[in-house]
Amino acid sequence: MSSKKILYTLSLLFLFSCENKTEHLNKNVFRYNESKGISTLDPAFAKTQVLIWPTNQLFNGLVQMDNNLNIEPCIAKNWKISNTGKTYTFSLRNDVYFHNHKIFKNGIGRKVSAFDFEYSLNRIIHPETASPGAWIFNNVSKDGIKALNDSILQINLISPFPAFLGLLSMQYCSVVPKEIVDFYRDDFRNNPVGTGPFQFKLWKEGEKLILTKNPNYFEKDSMGKPLPYLDAVSITFINDKQSEFLEFLKGNLDFINGLNPANKDEMLTKNGNLNPKYENRFRMINQPYLNTEYLGFLLDSSKIKDKSSPVLNKKIRQAINYGFDRKKMMTYLRNNIGNPATEGFIPIGLPSYNRNLKGYSYNPDETRRLLSEAGFPNGEGLSPITLTTTSDYLDLCEYIQQQLAQFGIEIIIDVNTGATFRDMVANSKLEFFRGSWIADYPDAENYLALFYSKNLSPIGPNYTHYTNPEFDKIYERAMLEINDSLRFELYDKMNHLIMNDAAIVPLYYDEVIRFVKNDIVGFESNPMNLLNLKYLRKQP
Repeated sequence: MSSKKILYTLSLLFLFSCENKTEHLNKNVFRYNESKGISTLDPAFAKTQVLIWPTNQLFNGLVQMDNNLNIEPCIAKNWKISNTGKTYTFSLRNDVYFHNHKIFKNGIGRKVSAFDFEYSLNRIIHPETASPGAWIFNNVSKDGIKALNDSILQINLISPFPAFLGLLSMQYCSVVPKEIVDFYRDDFRNNPVGTGPFQFKLWKEGEKLILTKNPNYFEKDSMGKPLPYLDAVSITFINDKQSEFLEFLKGNLDFINGLNPANKDEMLTKNGNLNPKYENRFRMINQPYLNTEYLGFLLDSSKIKDKSSPVLNKKIRQAINYGFDRKKMMTYLRNNIGNPATEGFIPIGLPSYNRNLKGYSYNPDETRRLLSEAGFPNGEGLSPITLTTTSDYLDLCEYIQQQLAQFGIEIIIDVNTGATFRDMVANSKLEFFRGSWIADYPDAENYLALFYSKNLSPIGPNYTHYTNPEFDKIYERAMLEINDSLRFELYDKMNHLIMNDAAIVPLYYDEVIRFVKNDIVGFESNPMNLLNLKYLRKQP
């Protein structure tokens, strides 16, 4: 490395690691913390929010979502879907370039073509890549991703799938340059080159990641001004949430996502509003989040040793659903951040959410009636039920435990670590477990797939091993239905079946909650909790 490059890198390190004693030095730098750390910047592995956020700044795909979950053009300027619903033809922009890199001719990023997308999407499918996003293309026919020329890409599906455009908005489907991936191979994870509004500058793992403005970015705002507005994004990796919170209060971070239970009473009133003492420094942004928190029952008797287990009795499952007050739970434990899940499994925020669908609300009389009909009046003779969770949700589980105890339903709580817990859920080792489902793409099919009998875990996401031929039949009809309103009616029917069979206990529909400094303008939020920084600016 030349002495000039060394000096430049050291200057960057100094600029971004100091404590910002002179505010004007970093007025165009947006700073946030990622407490869980970042393991890769390769979009082929952008499975979790932790990885999705930075890759969303570095890469683009064919399409993107707006804040209302509508699919919009990105590198594809338009597309056509065949009458059969199986062929998608995308016309690409001709003004999109990869970030500058020494591998390219003269170090200048080259133009993106349809052949780059053919390579990038097939790379996700290829077993050698081992991408967790390969499932996106399970419904794509063999050799079904083809560039017809430099500007036209065609994708052929085996069968219609109305949510396919939503799948293509995922970061897995970002375009990457083959020559750069071939050059770095496994090290592409820490040498990313994309087309996004920001480009990679420096990553000191466990300490800091720096992204700088892409001066050649193709998108413009409504006034025709080039995006992004920021000069840089600086990401730190403080793993202690309390320390992160203190850094935010000190002004060293520009926003925090979510709320640590230890700080909720400090930041929020009991009604879920921002504490008035912080109004002159921060603002709170909250909206529905495509995440349903629930308790799941294992319904596969072949996986349960005790064939008389209460979880195999539908009336007991229904009694549990009626046996606790979700509204009080949200008020006392969540400061009303989120909504009680009383309308089934599909969350608020999706177009197909139906607020009139009848799920479960607190009804002591129904709980008592169902227990009696099941042969356990007032819970007499009912075996204890073990509910397994992680420490993050212990307070919720203890609340439900106490509420159900008044009906003679004894819940034993078993707390496990995250990795162990996830393994036991995936491998059907837990009869009653705490679960979350965050949408991968903005369609209710993503939620209903958890109950399709062909998706039994560990191969698929059906962790309850729920099996209902009527549900399967409706699910398969819905996948062939292109008309949204008709498909939503089928979604309602499936949601009703899940509730009637009490396969799960819906707890609440989550909310995105963000706290951001008042000098940040254009900070956006959306039901997918995606971090989009290209429209953001900092006031002097």
